[in-house]
Amino acid sequence: MTAAAPTSDANSPAHASPLGALSQLVQDALDSGISLRRLGDRAVDPDTGEKISWQYFQKLVKTPPASPPDPVQMRALAAALNRPYRRIQEAAAQQWLQYEATELSGYDEEVRIIVGHLAGKSKAELLRWRMMIEADERAQREAGD
Repeated sequence: MTAAAPTSDANSPAHASPLGALSQLVQDALDSGISLRRLGDRAVDPDTGEKISWQYFQKLVKTPPASPPDPVQMRALAAALNRPYRRIQEAAAQQWLQYEATELSGYDEEVRIIVGHLAGKSKAELLRWRMMIEADERAQREAGD
């Protein structure tokens, strides 16, 4: 089964922004109430233990660097933003390479089935589902902090 993958949070009407996709993920976290310093505290690559500073998050939103983050930085970003590494990779590829995933490669059958169910929904229904998923993610983050 092939279905269009969600491309960017920045492309939705609720997130119309000139920010790139990865920068928008950081801005969304800030908008949810998390501080730059808290993001920096959580930004640790689980594989190497390397950290990125809160200033890197600020730079991503204010004046994004000319080159994308490396894999260590992306794993630290994923940890700080509480997002899958794959989502960080996709956002970086979109922001720096103008590459958008158009298939659901790398996802398990459950994810493809869920996306298949959502594919036929109206824009209003998709927005409602997205808001429910994001509310659940926020609740989980708040419970874990």
